[in-house]
Amino acid sequence: MNFLFITIFNLQSMFSPLLHQLLIPYIIAIFLAIMMGGSGTAPAFSAAFGANVLKKSFIPGLFGLMVFLGAIIAGKETTNTMGKGLLSQEMMSFTVVSIILFSVAISLLIANLAGIPQSTSQSTVLSVSAVAVYLNSLNTDKLFLEIIPTWFILPIISFFLSFIIGKYIYRPIKKRGYTQERFLNTNLKPIWNGLLILMSCYVAFSIGANNVANAAGPIASMTANELNIAGSENFIVIILLSTLIVAPSFAIGSSVFGHKILKNTGKEIVLFGKFEAIIIAFISASLLLFASLTKGIPTSLVQLNVAAIIGIGVAKLGLKKILKKTKVKKFFIMWLISPIVSFTLSLVLIFLADKYGFL
Repeated sequence: MNFLFITIFNLQSMFSPLLHQLLIPYIIAIFLAIMMGGSGTAPAFSAAFGANVLKKSFIPGLFGLMVFLGAIIAGKETTNTMGKGLLSQEMMSFTVVSIILFSVAISLLIANLAGIPQSTSQSTVLSVSAVAVYLNSLNTDKLFLEIIPTWFILPIISFFLSFIIGKYIYRPIKKRGYTQERFLNTNLKPIWNGLLILMSCYVAFSIGANNVANAAGPIASMTANELNIAGSENFIVIILLSTLIVAPSFAIGSSVFGHKILKNTGKEIVLFGKFEAIIIAFISASLLLFASLTKGIPTSLVQLNVAAIIGIGVAKLGLKKILKKTKVKKFFIMWLISPIVSFTLSLVLIFLADKYGFL
């Protein structure tokens, strides 16, 4: 028994300095995950919330569970991209990772306080890129040939898919006299409600597969460096451990920030029913999961979701009426501001860290 206590004490003494060093970036990563949970609630459940299928009190727990499952099951490729795809793993030090995560968290905090769903992936990619540019180690091929083109192409696809479905399926149904109430009659209501909830969970799963990596990737690389773990198999273990810490915090963020953002996206962009809501959820989640599983591209589900909502809205109401919506204009402005804030803050902090000898 004494031997056991002595062994535990020796291990604690050995790892205590390391644990204290890792504590700060892990706390920042959890804070970032809370911010991502607030922002990610909207694309996951705004459709169900806007169609009055789910109460807001049920959303955070369900959202957190599905994010966790998505991160564990399908998040490996995107985590690798964020951990070592743009900036080499060896450079993911304590200071670098803390700067990256802190910059993203601040940019998302601004967006969440404004009630605007923001692209976590774009803010994180630009934060990592700022550090990589300063260190002259940016993987430009990955950024300019894979990630950035995806950011432009997928929202366009999302818009046109939802627009086509809205114009050539929804509108013909309406013209033939099949109103929403008749099409979704009382007997089928539980089925449609269940399908909409299922699609919302599918979106949350896709968020786990993609967005958890924004925090888990950098801290996984940093932890592997500190523990001198270079092998791919061991690195996967570190990814899983990082994910287990980061993913549950999404539910906290959903509970704290989610309602205001849900209201903005689910109620104030365009009035839509269950049929359109299912289409919105399916299109945005499928495109994000595709980006996650193919080349591990960190992508904005928020923009995919809003593009799908606008596509349905344009098919129903016309382009001019949708563009006159004040919230849509605020979305576009915030989508520009937050990544710029993240990039600039990272660049300033890495410069100061280098100047004062923290690198």
